[in-house]
Amino acid sequence: MRDYKKLDVWKKSHLLTKQVYADVLPIMPLDERFALTNQLRRSTYSIPLNIVEGCGKNSDKDFAHYLDNALGSAHEVEYTCFLIYDLGFIPKELYDNVNSAINEVKAMLIAFIKFLRGD
Repeated sequence: MRDYKKLDVWKKSHLLTKQVYADVLPIMPLDERFALTNQLRRSTYSIPLNIVEGCGKNSDKDFAHYLDNALGSAHEVEYTCFLIYDLGFIPKELYDNVNSAINEVKAMLIAFIKFLRGD
């Protein structure tokens, strides 16, 4: 069993979640509350949650599976943020900032998955 709080990828994904909650979600239009806002919220916190759940597994293979799920959620966050930006709900500077954090998390997840699988 791993301690997720010691993993840099968990720390970075937790910060991404806090950033989305603090900077993006509050400025979303109310009519998107049950659509894009809810989707972004759920997919964002799914990243660290999958890392946490994977830490409870006994094998590297099982852990890598949960990291794959986290990576899928990161891709979902990436697209949702792009759509939110493209629809004009957030400014370019905020989009660029969040997108940079997403790309860091994705790169860290990919590297960790490769490490666990011995690639």
